Amino acid sequence: MGTWEFYVTVLAPALNKGFWLSVKIIVPSTLLGVAIGVLAGAGRAAGPKWLKRILDLYVSIFRGTPLVVQLMMWYYGLPSLTLLLEPILKPLGWPEFTWRIFLLKPYAAAVLGFSLCSGAYQSEYIRGALLSIRRGQYLAAESLGFTRLQTFWHVTAPMALRRAVPGCGNEIIYLIKYSSLAVLVTLQELTGEAKQIASLYFRHLECYLLVALYYLVLVTIATFLLRRLEKSLAVPGLGHTGS
Repeated sequence: MGTWEFYVTVLAPALNKGFWLSVKIIVPSTLLGVAIGVLAGAGRAAGPKWLKRILDLYVSIFRGTPLVVQLMMWYYGLPSLTLLLEPILKPLGWPEFTWRIFLLKPYAAAVLGFSLCSGAYQSEYIRGALLSIRRGQYLAAESLGFTRLQTFWHVTAPMALRRAVPGCGNEIIYLIKYSSLAVLVTLQELTGEAKQIASLYFRHLECYLLVALYYLVLVTIATFLLRRLEKSLAVPGLGHTGS
């Protein structure tokens, strides 16, 4: 089979299929990761002491262990917990879903793993951005009669958002590339499709070069959108607004 025929009839259709599955993994993982990061970051910056300790533990675990291990645990490890809970809960009349919930499908395991790991890193950017707001900003808002909630919504949050976007954007870029690890939980996304085709046809160079191009396109699009977001949030005359 010629190179062009291989690309058109075999490799491109397979990678296009994997591409859309990768997008279906990346988009919800990004949205959930940002949401988790915002909540965890805000809780760690301004929450009660007990909440800070719980969230610090969450961040320490997910930042301190490899993402590969986390994915393996969600997909392969949790079923073992189901085997332990079933003989205990079933005789007690507990609904079956209370232990069957740990039997995650590959897609659910991937999105859950990516979201929680990304959220832990995102929370660091959010926390740092919130803590970087000077106390004078709070005092000025209070002098104008703002409540604590109004101060956060109208003063703190907009300023922190502008400062957190670059860091959070970097984490989103990383997540796009990390999505290739979904193949470890049997998902045939971009990397999975390339691996399968390369094994069948022994054309590893062509397969993985084209996969790299797909990821480069995804990262380029994400970078462009994030830069547009930064520019839209920039305040004229304050800091670098881009060219």
